[in-house]
Amino acid sequence: MRESMRNADERKVAEGGGGSSARPMLAKDRGGFIERHGFWTEAHYAAAAQMRRVIDELGIEMVRFGFVDQHGLIRGKTLTRSSVSAAMRSGITAPSSLLLKDTSGMSAFSVFAAETGVGVSGFSGAGDIVLVPDPTSFRVVPWAARTGWLLCDVVFPDGTAVPFCSRTLLRSQLDTLAERGYRMTVGAELEFHVFRRAEEPMDQGRIGRPGAPGLAAAVTPTTCGAQLLHEESLDGLDDLVQQLHLGLTSLDLPLRSLELEFGPSQLELTMEADDAAATADAVVVCRSAVRQIARRLGYHATFMSRPQGAETASTGWHLHQSLTNIHTDRAAFMPDADDTSDVLSVTGRSWLEGILRHASAAAAFATPTVNGYKRYQPYSLAPDRVAWGIDNKGAMVRAVGGPGDTATRLENRSGEPAANPYLYIASQLVSGLDGITNRLELRAPTTDPYAADAPPLPRSLGEAVSALETDQAFRSAFGDVVVDWYVHLKRTEYERYLRHVSDWEQREYFGMF
Repeated sequence: MRESMRNADERKVAEGGGGSSARPMLAKDRGGFIERHGFWTEAHYAAAAQMRRVIDELGIEMVRFGFVDQHGLIRGKTLTRSSVSAAMRSGITAPSSLLLKDTSGMSAFSVFAAETGVGVSGFSGAGDIVLVPDPTSFRVVPWAARTGWLLCDVVFPDGTAVPFCSRTLLRSQLDTLAERGYRMTVGAELEFHVFRRAEEPMDQGRIGRPGAPGLAAAVTPTTCGAQLLHEESLDGLDDLVQQLHLGLTSLDLPLRSLELEFGPSQLELTMEADDAAATADAVVVCRSAVRQIARRLGYHATFMSRPQGAETASTGWHLHQSLTNIHTDRAAFMPDADDTSDVLSVTGRSWLEGILRHASAAAAFATPTVNGYKRYQPYSLAPDRVAWGIDNKGAMVRAVGGPGDTATRLENRSGEPAANPYLYIASQLVSGLDGITNRLELRAPTTDPYAADAPPLPRSLGEAVSALETDQAFRSAFGDVVVDWYVHLKRTEYERYLRHVSDWEQREYFGMF
């Protein structure tokens, strides 16, 4: 093939290509940072070739390169078509301090000092990290003209790993699971609120600063609530529903349903179960897409669990999880056919007990915001204590299936939809694998989850962070540096919340005393 061809396909001839490998890059594009450090597999090079074809054929003029930060938010840069080739060769730089900030954008570490206090070199002076694009994640953005979108991992400029890349962290834990002979499948049910925007263009009160965000957007309700799955109420939002369906399916997300939930202004979307890493990517893309599509239609979508005006029903993220034996392809949680006394196999029971045993520490990842703990209310379809039940939606973990049911799985109902999906899923993996490793015996199920004599879930983010700080399973799996980094970030956020004088305090005490 001529070297000048932009879309030269150099896969092995036996694989339908015309060359020796799946590296469809021009000579001028080779030998860059990504190839030098071996970040891409042959599958990545093949995906990069397809990405180039799509850019050419659809006339893509801009591509969004984003990485997922510690809070599960996409941050990155939008590059013009002419700059994409260089980014695919050598990555894109961004300030390392982005990984050291709380949710308000306030740095929680001494980012300009030689010793930042983060416990790992590479962050001093607010130096750079490098975004390494993953061409297998490339998508065309259906609501933005001539725009592409792909996810990146982050590394240091010398090619070494950044331990705080949550996408990489999940894959590392999945590799550990594979060494034990299992792969993990995850399904996501994400509840969210959609309001109508009620304000004029942004005013001065909306302007914030690190540590002090501006006022929230003014909104009005979209549904009355208390009418679960009411078809006509959902039809009242058909303009949004139609665009969500079009946008999410055009992104190749495994959308299964869009539903009206119980609370006012509350919706739910579900996605087909998939490989754990693929589901984490899908959740990140899905949440960002929902917010962007809603905003263009004059709505405000939020994955905050318990916003003001919607206190009657908080939103959650129900995380379905199961394992498959890599060697036999058998559902690992499904009990033997003759074991009619149990809903779960021995492996499933140990995994579940691990989740329960480490629930308080894992809550720091499953429910990482101050607001999310206000969801743990009795008789609310949200759990308030550490217990499991057989097909019981009031328990923290719901076990579904039984002998002969290849879809036997666990549904953790304790998470909030704002959780970083990589960390939330990884927290389940670490907890469950600890249960298998130590052959933990599963406690008895509950039939009355809100009256059960079971330990309560953490009542605050601060309580969950303290539990994580002392949990040895997480320190062993993630490493002290990662646990201490995350604990420090979340404690900084929580202590800032404690210093704030709320409207409750003002109403309660200002006139009384």
